[in-house]
Amino acid sequence: MTNDYQPVGCAIQSALREYLQSGELVELIYRDESGQVQTVHDVVREMFSRAGEDFLLSGRGKLIRLDHLILLNGQALSP
Repeated sequence: MTNDYQPVGCAIQSALREYLQSGELVELIYRDESGQVQTVHDVVREMFSRAGEDFLLSGRGKLIRLDHLILLNGQALSP
């Protein structure tokens, strides 16, 4: 797994913004910094950019880099 940030598509960011605005529960499957696959069922509390990388913050405080997302509610995300 590379540490270089790979920008994510507008469709992914748009879908995440919809979950942010609606407050709906979302299933996020992603690779953590050590490369392990993690699953989170939570709301999207915030989305932001830091140092040229895009992140989301879950309702329980989990920080996820957007290019580490694998599945969003069961739908595969393009690399």
